[in-house]
Amino acid sequence: MKIVVLGNQVKAMRNFWSVLIRQMRGAGHEVVCCAPVGDAVSRTALEALGARLEQYPLDRKGLNPVRDLQTLAALLRFFRREKPDLLFASTIKPVIYGCLAARAAGVPHIYATITGLGYAFEADTPLKKCVNRLGRLLYRAALSGAEGVFFQNDDDREIFFRSGILPRTARVLKARGTGVDTARFAHAPLPGYSPDGRGRMDCPPVFLLVARLLEAKGLHEYAAAAQELKSRYPQARFQLLGPPEQGLGSVSLDQVRAWQKQGIVEYLGETADVRPYVAAAHVLVLPSWREGTPTSVMEGMSMGRPAVVTDVPGCREVVRNGVNGLLVPPGDTRALAQAMESFLVDPGAIARMGHAGRQMAVCEFDAEKVAVGILEDMRVPTREDSL
Repeated sequence: MKIVVLGNQVKAMRNFWSVLIRQMRGAGHEVVCCAPVGDAVSRTALEALGARLEQYPLDRKGLNPVRDLQTLAALLRFFRREKPDLLFASTIKPVIYGCLAARAAGVPHIYATITGLGYAFEADTPLKKCVNRLGRLLYRAALSGAEGVFFQNDDDREIFFRSGILPRTARVLKARGTGVDTARFAHAPLPGYSPDGRGRMDCPPVFLLVARLLEAKGLHEYAAAAQELKSRYPQARFQLLGPPEQGLGSVSLDQVRAWQKQGIVEYLGETADVRPYVAAAHVLVLPSWREGTPTSVMEGMSMGRPAVVTDVPGCREVVRNGVNGLLVPPGDTRALAQAMESFLVDPGAIARMGHAGRQMAVCEFDAEKVAVGILEDMRVPTREDSL
C-alpha cells in the first residue's frame, strides 16, 4: 500500500508523526512524506524511518488566493503522478487543499486530521469573520470526499457538525492527538527537588511555556502573570521556548525581547529537541485560547512535569484539574498567576502531580497505542495483521 502523509512542516511531521510513519513502514507500506522545504535534520530523520520525501509549495499562514491555487495545482499534479492508495493529511491547509486535490486525482482513500481550528475560527474581527466563512466553505468541500475525519477533542467535532462543515452521517474518528513517545520523553528527575517527604527544592522554581510565538498560545497572559508573581517571588523563573511566527496573530520578537529586558520572561529561542529544557523546568504552562491536543503538555507529562493550562478544548483533554495539573479560565491573568503560585507555595505538589502525569502519559497517550488506533481506524493493515 502506498500512503502519502501530507503536512505543513517537515519538522512538525518528524516531531508528531514519526511513530505512525515507523509503524506504517514496519507493516511493509510505502510511505511518501509530502511537505514544504524543511530543515536537513528533520528530513534526514524521516528518511531514516524509510519514508521518501517530496516537496510542494505552501504559504502556511498567508491569505493570498493565488498562492493557495498554486498549492492546489501542485498537489493535484503530485497525486496524479504518485497514484497513492491513501492520503493522511493534517493541519489546516494540507487538509483543505490536499483533500480537494486527492479527490480530483482519484485517490481511493482520503483521511484528514483536524489538529486545531486555528486563526480562522476565532472570528472576533471583521477580517477573521470573512476568513471564517471562507474557511468553512473550503472545509466543507474538502471533507465531503474524505472517508474519515479524525478529531483530537470533542469540542472541535461539535463545531464542525453545528456549522454544517460535516453532516451528522460523516465517519468521524477520535485520536489522542499525535500521542507522545513515552520512551523518548522519559521521566526526568525534578531539578533540586528533595525527596525527603517535605517537598523542598534547593533551586528557584522554573515555569516553562513551549509554543510558537502566537497570541492564541496565551503569551500575553503568561507574561502578565509572570510579572505579577515576580513582585512577590523574585527568585521564580518564567521561561518561553518556541519559534517566531509571522503574520496575523503572531507575537513579535521585539515584544518578547522587551519582556526579557524587563526581567519578566526568559526567551530560550527555538530548538529541535525540547527535552533538555523540560528536564530543567518544574512546571509546564500553556494558557492557550484553544488546542487540538497540546503535544508540548503531553511531552511534559511524560517527563513527569505537572501543567497549568486553560480550561479550553484540547487542554482539558489532557489535564485533569488537581490530578496532573491545574485548569484556569482562558484570558484570566489573575487565575493563571494564582495557579502558578500554588506550586511556589507547595513544591510537593509538583512531584505528586508530575508522577500522576507520567502515569497518564504511559496509560492513555502513548504514541505507539495512538498510532495503532489510527491505522486500525483507517483500515490500514498493521504489522500484527501480517504475522
